[in-house]
Formats: sequence, structure tokens, C-alpha cells
Amino acid sequence: MNYRRTEKPDIKKLWDDDVTKMQHMGNRKRSVVLITIIFIGFFAVYLQLINLMVIKHGALSQEAEQQYFRTVSLKPQRGLILDRAGREMAVNVETSSLYAVPSRIRDIKKFSSCIAPFINVSAEKLSSRLSALKEKNFMWLARKMDEETSRKIAAFKNKQKNNKENLQEMDVVTETKRYYPKGQLAAHVIGYTDIDNKGLEGIESRYDRYVKGEGKKIMLGRDARGVNLANNVEESVPGNTLLLTIDEGLQYIVEREIENAMTRWNAEGAVAIMMNPMTGEILAMANRPTYDLNSPAEADVSERRNRAITDFYEPGSTFKTILASAAIEEKTVTPDKKFDCSKGYIYAGGGKSIRDVHRNGVLTFKECVQKSSNVCLVQVGMLTGEEKYYKYIKKFGFGEKTGIDLYGEVSGLLRAPGAWSGRSLASMSIGQEIGVTPLQILRAYSAIANGGKLMRPYVVSEIISPSGSIVEKISPKVERQVVSEETARIMRDILKTVVEEGGTAQKASIKGNLVAGKTGTAQMIDPKTGKYSSTDYASSFIGFVPADNPKIGLIVVVYKPRGEKYGGVVAAPVFKNIIEHSLAYLDIPMERDENYVILVSKSR
Repeated sequence: MNYRRTEKPDIKKLWDDDVTKMQHMGNRKRSVVLITIIFIGFFAVYLQLINLMVIKHGALSQEAEQQYFRTVSLKPQRGLILDRAGREMAVNVETSSLYAVPSRIRDIKKFSSCIAPFINVSAEKLSSRLSALKEKNFMWLARKMDEETSRKIAAFKNKQKNNKENLQEMDVVTETKRYYPKGQLAAHVIGYTDIDNKGLEGIESRYDRYVKGEGKKIMLGRDARGVNLANNVEESVPGNTLLLTIDEGLQYIVEREIENAMTRWNAEGAVAIMMNPMTGEILAMANRPTYDLNSPAEADVSERRNRAITDFYEPGSTFKTILASAAIEEKTVTPDKKFDCSKGYIYAGGGKSIRDVHRNGVLTFKECVQKSSNVCLVQVGMLTGEEKYYKYIKKFGFGEKTGIDLYGEVSGLLRAPGAWSGRSLASMSIGQEIGVTPLQILRAYSAIANGGKLMRPYVVSEIISPSGSIVEKISPKVERQVVSEETARIMRDILKTVVEEGGTAQKASIKGNLVAGKTGTAQMIDPKTGKYSSTDYASSFIGFVPADNPKIGLIVVVYKPRGEKYGGVVAAPVFKNIIEHSLAYLDIPMERDENYVILVSKSR
């Protein structure tokens, strides 16, 4: 019987196989666990990233921006202001402004003691401001510093860097600052801006929305080490340029002469306005006292006031021209109508009389105006009557604003006939009981000069975009016809005689060119007593030249002169000096080689 022999198992091999299998199984489990752990870890990181980058992105970005970036809004460059010939009256210059990051300042007192001397404030005050804003990331320390201060700040910062002290707490940014190259010239017309380049007075204020431009923002940033990052700047749009009707040369002549008058007569104030009577363009407007446009804060409020449009006064005899025009237009009088003025006074209601400075005999109406006879003009007022006189006062623009493109204009003072007293008609016939601004009465005289048209005065003729195109062009505007051309012509002829022999304004006579105008010597009200002052007067002269083809209308008012009071003595010579230099400047030819106005010395 045959038996198959069974082989003996290799126990060692089987053991090794089992161990290998177990090792493989262990490795697989560890791999699964490890992969699972890794997956869970990555998933957790992923969830956190989702949380940070999506859910909390806005809040974290804002927090980071607050820590490392500060957005500062800077004003754009304002548009230029040019005179009628394109000469610069207001420009922009680059300047440095200093800011701090209060949240980064570790020692506020030490920082304040270092910086305060540079910016002209006390260390205590600066420390208090910084402490109040210690959680903030931005605070202005000094705006638009002068060159010397900027240099000192730069030198201080460089010194700190050399000492390896990185001043992360402060830095400098460039801004633009308004600068007026002519200083105080035309100050009351141009006006000025505040620290943020916002217009505050004059045309800077009136046309602010045109010249301010569109602003920009600067992102000021630093990394964790305090290294400056690039600034992100939004482009700004410059403002529009303004072209004025003002002529720099004429403005200078006017200001020089009223300054001389202030000194000559030790006066309290003076106003002069030059207008083109045909168009209403203001060629010059000046006030004294005045101020420097580059240092408005150093001026008193009274020095910054544009008296030409903000102050009204009783015009006195210059207002007789309004009554005379009304009487001629209504055919109440003719130039040759005679009036008896021999008494030298006339009763005007309430038992009180109105007198002439000099007693006159029988005068024609033309002579009444030439000699400025109160007695005659009161008679003319009575012949004209309250209602008709009041109608022409309104037609000539009194009691209302002229509409000039400047803020601050007043309407003056005019009561309706129902509020007049028994003396009012007589008083108003000689320019009392009514308040007018210098611009109002110059506009009225310009209507006589141009044939009876009341013009709207203006100081800006064009608004020009940064690209050079015209945004808006302001054209002359006729408000209304106040008297006929014939009446205006008659009045021009009458007003010429005022500057001739026998008239009150012979010192306003111009060699080679005829002048038409009228003097005024008005008592001012004493604010303490409410009555007319015996010492304070407004001395004035208003006229236009050449009389038959006027190119210039001019008013000169000198307030409270000392030594003399009559308009023919105080204001007429100022008018003469301004006109003579202005005609030469404008190259307006003489009408004749010799002046045919006879000059004498007995002016009043």
C-alpha cells in the first residue's frame, strides 16, 4: 500500500506572512487616520479662511485700513481770477500741511513738547487735543504752513531719522493755498477763502461753486514697520477761471487817489466806483479802509466791509439830479424856467426852513442845478408832487438792490409817500430822508449818461472751463428805460454846466474832455443824538466823461473829511485826478486841444 508523504509546513514563513499582513493592515489604518486628520485640519483651515475672507472680510478690512491707512480729502485747485486783460488777481500755490496719527503716539506729552514750538501752539493745548483724539488715526497739526515752518519741520524729521527714531506719528502732505499776487488791490471785489479753500467774501464767495472744482482723496498708508506706502490719489478736477470786468490798471489809479484823499482830509472812509455807463461793467471798485487779501484774519470787520454796496448814506445834492430828471420828463419844468431864490431860504413844513449856502437871485432851472440851489429844487419838488417824484425814484432803482453779482448788497432806505411827513417832499428834493448806496446812485447817473437805460452792474464777464471753453458769458442787461433819450440829453447838458464857471464842481474839470456831473455835501446823522451832525459830512462827486459820448462813470465819496466839507472841494479833485490818469491809461483822445471849460478857484 502506498502512502503519499505530507510536507511539513514552514511555520516561520507563515508567521512572517502573517506579520507582513498585519503590518500592511496597520499601515493602512494609520494612513486612513493620518489622512483623516490632515483632511479635517485642511477643512478647518478652509472654514477659517471662508470666515475671514468672506464672512468677516468687510470688518477686518476696515480694521486693517484704520490701522494702516488714513483717507484725507483734499480740496482741488480753485480756478484763477483774472482781470479783464487776463492779468492774475488770484492764483494757487503749493504748500505743506502737517498731520499726526494720535493712535500711534506712545508718549503724547513728549510728542507735544517736540512739535508744539514748530506750529506756534502751546504744548499743553496740543497735548490736550491729541489726548482727546488718541483713538483716532488722523488729526491735522498745521494746515498750509509757510515756507520757513515747512523747512523747520523737514529738518526736524531728518534729524530724527539720523538718530534712528522713525517718526511714525506724523507726516506732511501737499495742499494748494489761495494766493493774491496784488495784495490789497480790489480786495473788496475779489474776497478771500478759508483754510479749506471755501470762498468767504467777494466773488470768491459769490462764484464759489464755479471756481472750487471737484475734490480728491489721498490714501495715506504705512506698513507695520512704519515704512511709507504709495499714496492712492483720486484725480481732481480744477475749478473754472473767472474773467473780471475790473481793470487792474484803473483799479490801481482809483485806489491810489482815494488813499491820497484819506490822508489829505484825515477822513474816516472813502469809496470810489468806476463803471462803463453803456454796459454796466464795473471797471474799478475801491474802499478805504481796506486790507490785504493774503492776511484777512489780521483785518477788522470794518476794513473788510464793501461800503460801496453795504453802506447807505443820505446823498445830499447829488440826488437833485433825480428830481431834475423827473421834472423834465414830466414837463413840469424846462431848462429855462425861472425860479425866484432871492430870499435864500424856503419854508419846508413844520415851521422849519431850508436855506441855500449862498443867496441867489432869480435863476433858470439850469442855473439852479449848476449852483445846487436848495431853494429852487424844493420848489421843483413841490411842482412835481409826491407821487410822481416817488415813481421816478423807484424807476431809477432806489429802494432796491442793483443786482450786482456780489453778496452783501443792501437796498438802501426809501419810504413810500404814505409814510412821508409834511417836510419829507422838501427834504427828499435835496437828498435827505433817503438812504442810497454809492453803487445805486452811480447806476442812476449812468442811465442819464447812456440815454435813459438803467443797466445791471456786474463784475464777472466770463466763466472759463479748465479746457479753455466758455462755460458762461455775462452780457450787459438793460433793466428798464427810466427817462427818454431827450430828457437824458437835456440833463447831460445841464450837468456839464456844474463843472463850468459858476458851477460847484470846477475842480472836476478835465483838460480836453467835457465832464458832466454833480457835487454833494450831505450832513451825516450822529448815532448818539439821532440828529444831523454839525461836523460830520459825506462829501461826494458823481460824473461821467466824455460828457457827450461817455466811456467812464465815476463816483467818489469821502466820509467825515476834516478841514473842508464841500463835495466840490473834497471829492471833485479826486474825481479829476482819477479821470485824467484813466483817460491816458485807456488812450481816450481829447475832444479838443484846449479845454473849453473855464477854471476858477471859487468851487464849493
